[in-house]
Amino acid sequence: MEFQYRYYGESRVSNDASSTGISFAPDTLRKPVHFVADINRHLPFREAISALHDVVVSDLRTRQRDHSEYQAWLQSQEGALLAEFMERAGELQGQAKAVQAQLGEVQRRKQAMLAPFWKARQRYFDHIYASDRSLWIMLDPVITVHPDRVFFECFSRDESTYASVSCSHEAFDHRGEFACGTTNIDYSAALYDEFQKIRDYKTTRLAVAAEGFTVQTGDDPGFVEHKIDVPDSWVRGFLQVSAAMAQPGHRLHLHPMDLHNFCLLLRRRKEKAGPRAIRFELEPGKPVRAVFEPWGVEVVCPRSSHTATEPQTIRVWGRRRLLTLERFIALAQTVEVHLLGTGLPSFWVVEGSGLRFTLGLSGWTANDWSGAGQFDLLGPRKHADALTREKVYQTLAQHWKLTPTELGAAAGLDPQVAESCLLLFAEAGRVVYDLGDRAYRLRELSREPLPLDQLRYGNEREERAAGMVAAGQVGKLAIQAQAAGRVIEALVDDAGRKRPVRLVLDGDERLVEASCQCDYFVRNRLNKGPCEHMLAARLAAGRQRAGQATQ
Repeated sequence: MEFQYRYYGESRVSNDASSTGISFAPDTLRKPVHFVADINRHLPFREAISALHDVVVSDLRTRQRDHSEYQAWLQSQEGALLAEFMERAGELQGQAKAVQAQLGEVQRRKQAMLAPFWKARQRYFDHIYASDRSLWIMLDPVITVHPDRVFFECFSRDESTYASVSCSHEAFDHRGEFACGTTNIDYSAALYDEFQKIRDYKTTRLAVAAEGFTVQTGDDPGFVEHKIDVPDSWVRGFLQVSAAMAQPGHRLHLHPMDLHNFCLLLRRRKEKAGPRAIRFELEPGKPVRAVFEPWGVEVVCPRSSHTATEPQTIRVWGRRRLLTLERFIALAQTVEVHLLGTGLPSFWVVEGSGLRFTLGLSGWTANDWSGAGQFDLLGPRKHADALTREKVYQTLAQHWKLTPTELGAAAGLDPQVAESCLLLFAEAGRVVYDLGDRAYRLRELSREPLPLDQLRYGNEREERAAGMVAAGQVGKLAIQAQAAGRVIEALVDDAGRKRPVRLVLDGDERLVEASCQCDYFVRNRLNKGPCEHMLAARLAAGRQRAGQATQ
């Protein structure tokens, strides 16, 4: 998927003995967004924006070479090669010694000849990394101005980490008029080095440059155009974050020193074998205990609390990504952790001095958001027509931030219907869920509407589930109401094999329990999202309820 940006000039930082000016160049192809104010929380802003940069450039994927074809060829030729070698063993050993001597001489000459090239290439890459690290970035960060906050969002290159820096308007002085909205900002690598020069004794002004909107001619040499081609999985993963944040889970309230102890332990030790997880032991009325595997080191958080009402054990992988938060710990006042479950995403919200840093981690480092699970499909699915959806969007646009209950009251709708519409808009990149305020905010991820037909199916399971429903392969559908939700049972025909499916939804229409006899569910449970048979059963049940409501 291709994104096109046009910036008037480039983002820049100006420094002198008494002041620092940070001017972000917005995307002139988007609706004007304007904000100019003096930062009064200098060090928290510097550390938070620096941590955001670490997420933007992070890529922790392990790249391994594919030797499968070579191994297959070697296995097919093994017998013939062994017989040939045995016949000529003595002769070949003599030839091998002569060739090895020649090879050693050739390698020494090669190293001498190529030494200037290797040094020049290293200097080139060092220059690129230092002067234009934007070559390492796939998509520029998104900045959103709201009546109460200004927040930056980004997504890592390996699609496993989401980060957001949210600044209350109280963190700024001398605010003038501002225009609310969302835009992409030119965020070059040179800015990172300039951010490090922010000091308490110098006035620091943040500006989303207004001149980017007023220039009318596209031929002006000040315009810088970027066309960035990103994979669909990158965009789909960004969209899944809001749906995941809105899911219920266990909330842990930690002291900043607890987070410091986590990072200190990870810095002092290195894993040589698995499992590489943090095992959270939650018992009602007792502090949080975190066990670091495989060492078995237990960190007790005596000043912590949690929401678990019964004993729980939750494992979180990809823990070294938490080191991104190190710079912000010293300035933190509260740390709140949202755990969705073992092998599922976790969110770490660190807040202090009017700034809030949200770090969203997929189930483990190699598990990107688009493949981790279709969290939008686990949320409430109430039927809503086009007029209802438009009413929900316009109501949110008037207030900028609302909870489903507040939005339902303002629009005169059932809160569950309102939340279902909000999840659809989150799936389309038009709203984002704010964990700190537990509310939905208006945020247009892209200038043009995203091609949802292209992004509709995040994986083959969704597409097959839609095909099963369309072909009438979901039979014996039964929906049973319960005191706190409902149960869906169905018999799904998959290539002649009958798959009994059972789904348990809570009062908010969220999937809390499920069972199926297919291989996918037996191997993964719900850690990678529901299987195609569960998706088909839920989709069929939703259509049945929608049809009844229409009648």
